[in-house]
Formats: sequence, C-alpha cells, structure tokens
Amino acid sequence: MDFNVKKLASGAGVFFTRAVQFTEEKLGQAEKTELDPHLENLITRADCTKNWTEKIFRQTEVLLQPNPSARIEEFIYDKLDKKLPSRTTNPELLGQSMLEAANDFGPATPYGSTLITVGEYQKRLGGAERELLQTSAVGFLTPLRNFLEGDWRTISKERRLLENRRLDLDICKARLKKAKVAEAKAAAAPDFQETRPRNYVLSASASALLSEEVDKAEHELRVAQTEFDRQAEVTRLLLEGIGSTHLNHLRCLQDFAEAQATYYAQCHHYMQDLQRELNKCGSAVSAPHPSAEVDPDPAASALLSEPSSPGAPASSLSSQRPGTLTMEQTQLHVTGTRKAKVLYDYDGHDVSELSLLADELITVYTVPGMDPDWLIGERGNQKGKVPVTYLELLS
Repeated sequence: MDFNVKKLASGAGVFFTRAVQFTEEKLGQAEKTELDPHLENLITRADCTKNWTEKIFRQTEVLLQPNPSARIEEFIYDKLDKKLPSRTTNPELLGQSMLEAANDFGPATPYGSTLITVGEYQKRLGGAERELLQTSAVGFLTPLRNFLEGDWRTISKERRLLENRRLDLDICKARLKKAKVAEAKAAAAPDFQETRPRNYVLSASASALLSEEVDKAEHELRVAQTEFDRQAEVTRLLLEGIGSTHLNHLRCLQDFAEAQATYYAQCHHYMQDLQRELNKCGSAVSAPHPSAEVDPDPAASALLSEPSSPGAPASSLSSQRPGTLTMEQTQLHVTGTRKAKVLYDYDGHDVSELSLLADELITVYTVPGMDPDWLIGERGNQKGKVPVTYLELLS
C-alpha cells in the first residue's frame, strides 16, 4: 500500500511540475525546446492527413447511408463486434410494394402488369445498391477506419509521450540553470563577516551542497536529453509511415471509384431494359382492339369510307391492319410539324416504328387519336412512330 501511495504521489508531482512548465511556456516565462524542422513538417502533414481522412470517412458514410439512425445502428454493432443484420434497400422496398400492389389490382391488367415490370427492376436496382454498399464498406471505409482507430491512436500516443519528454527536458534545463546561478552567486559573495571557525565550516558545506546540486541537475539533463532524442526518433519513424498510408488509401480510393462505376453501369443497363419493356407495353396498350375500334374524326371516317379509286371494292380499306397509321391518314391529319433532337439510340420493334440515333435531328408531328406517348417521325424518305421519351422537342 505504501508503494502505491508513493507512486501516486510521485506521479502527481511530475504532473504538477509539467503543468507549471507548460503554463510558463504559454505565458512566455520559460524557454521551450523546439522540435526538429523535419519532425515539425511530419507532424503537420500527419494532422492534415488525420483531419481530411476523418472528414472523407464521415461524408462517405453519409453518401452510402443517408439515414442517421441506420448509421448509429451500424456504429453500435461495430463497437459490440457483432454482425450487422442484412437491411433491405429502399429500391427493394419500393419494388416489393409495387409487386404487392400489382397483385391487388390484378396482374393481368395493364396497370398491374406494368407495376410488376417496374417492381422487378426496382429490386434489381436495390440488389446493385446493396453490392455497392458491401464493396465500399470493405474496400474503402474499413481501411480508413483502421487508420483512424489504429495507426493514428498509436501516433497520438507517441506524440503525447514526446511532448512529456520535451517538458521534462525543459524542466531539467531550468533546474540546471537555477543551480548554476545559485552556485555562482555563492562563489561571488562569500560570507566572511563572522570570524568563528563554525561559519567557515558552514560556508564550505553550502558550497559543496550547491556543487552537488549542479552535478545532479547535469545528470538529470543528460538522461532527459537521451530519452527525448529516443522518443523523437520513434515518433519520426511513425510519422514517416504516413506516406505508405497515403499509398494504401490511394488504392482503396481507386477500388471505391471502380465499385461506383460498376454500380452506375448496372443501373443504366437496368433502366435501358426497363424502358424497352415499358415501350413494348405502351405499344400493346395503344393498339386498339378491332372490335372496339372507333374513329374519333368524322372527316377521317368519311374519307376512309370512300373507295380509293373507281371500281375498287369498299372492303380494301377495311382490310387494313387495325391501329396502323396509313400514308393517307398521316398526310391528311397532321397537326403541325417541329424539329426534335434524339436523346438516346432507339431500335424500332416493327416496321411501323422508326429507328433513331442519338443526337440526330428529325421532324416530328402527331395525328388525332394517336397515343400521346408517341409521335410520327420523319428522316428523309423514312417515316414511322417514335417514343416521346427519346426526344427533346425544339422550338
């Protein structure tokens, strides 16, 4: 028990002495040993690396998981060293809701079948997002976290130890300086006022004590200098390792960018497939059933009811394919033409559709009774239906 008390008292005394030295340095009342310029540069670089790594880590977490509650849950599971349960992504939740809604509306209805199609692709998007989250967490976030919670803690510990060694060195320097001043003062002004032998003995004893105090201070200074130099070298080696940390983070950053590129490429591919599926569904829905076909334009009905040439049978027009735009209809019922720029490549699914190339300019117009999602497009002598979603109409 006595040993523990003495150790505690000794530690408290060292802490108090260091606090006094630190305070006097801040007030400009004590000298401070400056570190080597190279070591100072390494410390500055390390602080910059730590600050930016921490900020990039936090912002990447926000990017991958915008929900604060979910991030807190992941943090707790990580600290408890437990496996985080699999979480359904938002696109997967949306896709599941669409599929359930389609079952209620009826999978055979146009709306229900479209919900099923879109829901399935939303679940595919969610799967791609989950793969991005897992890849990024392992390949990018984990190395950054290991640096902040592992390497940086070791560096910080050694830097604190270096600061303590520096304070001890400056304390020893101040102690030696005071001892030398006291010794010089005693040697310059000896007390010869008393002629009794006892005073000479006391004066000699005081000089010996002061000389012994100087020797002790010099020894403590040498020990403190050795410990400071050794700790400075250890800290320098750790700080120089920041360069290899940058290289490691560079590789992780490249892997993260590659994972993002893969994810967005998958999303683009899925959305292109979904758009093609929706265009097929739109074409099927827009084509009227023969038994329910009604011409909303009386003039068109009158024109179609007349024979195209003398002696031609009236059934020649009625035998045309329902829902297909004839050349006569296109020419007689044009509402107005305008230019349009093609945004994406489009492959026509049948002879009634016009294939498109991205960035080309075509002439478009519509006819009465046509599906609003489609227009008639002309390019030279070629003509056919084109989807509105692939176009940018120009004024």
